[in-house]
Amino acid sequence: MIEINIFIINGGQKFAHSGGSFNTTITNWTVETLAENGFETRVTNINDDFDPMVEVENFKWADIIVYHFPVWWFQVPNRLKLYIDEVFTAGHNNGIYKNDGRSRKNPAINYGTGGLMQDKKYMVTSSWNAPETAFTMENEFFDQHSVDAGVLFGFHKMNQFAGLEHLGSFHFHDMEKGASQERVDHYEKEYKQYLEEVFHLETALN
Repeated sequence: MIEINIFIINGGQKFAHSGGSFNTTITNWTVETLAENGFETRVTNINDDFDPMVEVENFKWADIIVYHFPVWWFQVPNRLKLYIDEVFTAGHNNGIYKNDGRSRKNPAINYGTGGLMQDKKYMVTSSWNAPETAFTMENEFFDQHSVDAGVLFGFHKMNQFAGLEHLGSFHFHDMEKGASQERVDHYEKEYKQYLEEVFHLETALN
């Protein structure tokens, strides 16, 4: 097996009524599944104190970055946003991005091409109270826009700006009002199978 390093970011922030427990569970599923398949992993929990320069080294070490987070008010949690702001800023000319990609001779083109992580990929999971039908059914809240093309559009562009290639997404729906042990068990099986398929393919392609 080709050695692939995986950096996992647990963005399940503890705040108000949220204890971040489900995203910790997802993180554990990811670590367990990848470890069973021989991958090296590092994990950061955004609830912990962090040194931006150390976190930059984790990005530089990794071949693939995996983000786990709940969606709060149609955004990433504020602690994860703080983490991204500080770590990506510390990565300026230090492995994450060089500039915005434009030249002064022709500043109208090539915006977003100054990333330094072109040889790396990322994967994302998000967890929602919203049911999947809120995204897929006509006349429902998200107007039939998918999670990735809608709410996470800016998140994906952030990663593209840094040069990262999108490897895949997995979204957990109805995890508050509709949460049940049966639902969690079903998602665990489905997600672990998804991980094995994605990373098996990634290994084969490398």
